[in-house]
Amino acid sequence: MTEGLWTRCNNCQKILYKQDIIDNLYVCPLCNYHFRLGSLERLKQLFDDGQYELLDQNIYPVDFLGFEDQQKYANRLRESQKKTGLAEAIVNAKGKMDGIPVLISAMEFGFMGGSMGSVVGEKVARAAERAVEEKLPLIIISCSGGARMQEGMMSLMQMIKTSAALARLAEARLPYISVLTDPTTGGTTASFAMLGDINIAEPNALIGFAGPRVIEQTIKEKLPKGFQRSEFLLAHGMLDDVVERKYLRNYLIKAIRLFLNLPQ
Repeated sequence: MTEGLWTRCNNCQKILYKQDIIDNLYVCPLCNYHFRLGSLERLKQLFDDGQYELLDQNIYPVDFLGFEDQQKYANRLRESQKKTGLAEAIVNAKGKMDGIPVLISAMEFGFMGGSMGSVVGEKVARAAERAVEEKLPLIIISCSGGARMQEGMMSLMQMIKTSAALARLAEARLPYISVLTDPTTGGTTASFAMLGDINIAEPNALIGFAGPRVIEQTIKEKLPKGFQRSEFLLAHGMLDDVVERKYLRNYLIKAIRLFLNLPQ
C-alpha cells in the first residue's frame, strides 16, 4: 500500500513521505538536501503561475558519426527521448517572472546526463540570439556532466559557439544570469555556465571541470573537504552567491529588476 509513497533522502538517509518533499520544492524538509529537478519542473517553479511557451522544439540530435560504444548513440538518443519526453538535454522557454518577460534555458540531466551536444549548443545560442533580438533577460539553468563524447569534436565546438553568442548578449547590454545546479561539470562549466553577469548556485552542488577523483589521481594529493561544492566555490571567488531553491525565484526577480533598472 505504501509503494511509491516513500523515499529515502540521499543525504541524511531518512525515510520521507514523497509528498512532503514535493511540497517543499523537492528539498528534504529535514536536512535541506536539494534533490535534482527536471527541466520542465524548473520552468514551472520559476515562471509566473507556471505558465510558459516552449521554443526551438523542432531541433533534434543526429548520430552523424555513427558512434557506438556499449550501444549505438542513435539508440541512446531514442531511449533518452522516450524517458524524458524531450528532444534534447535542454529546453528553451519564454514566459514572465513577476510580470517581466524572460527567456530561460533549462538543462535536463535525465537526458544522457545533461551532456552538451551540438543541439544543446544550438539551443543555447538561439536563446542568446533571441534575447538580443527581443531585448529580454536570459537565465540559463545548468545541470550537466559536460560535453557529449558521442559527438566528438562537434560537442567541444559548442563551447566556442555558446560563448560567442553570450558575448553578443553582453554587447547588447542585456542581463544573463547563470544558475548552476548539481552537477555542473566539464565543458558546460568551462563555457556558458560560468559566463553570467552573476553566477549563482544551489546549495552543495558539484561544480567543476574535471571530477575530484580525477584531480586527486593527477596531482597525487588529498583535496580539501567540500572541494568543488557550491559553498567552497563561493568562498574562493568562483560564484557570486549560493541560493536555496525556496528563495531562487524571488532572488532572480530582484536581480532582473536591478539589471533592467526597474523598481524593486
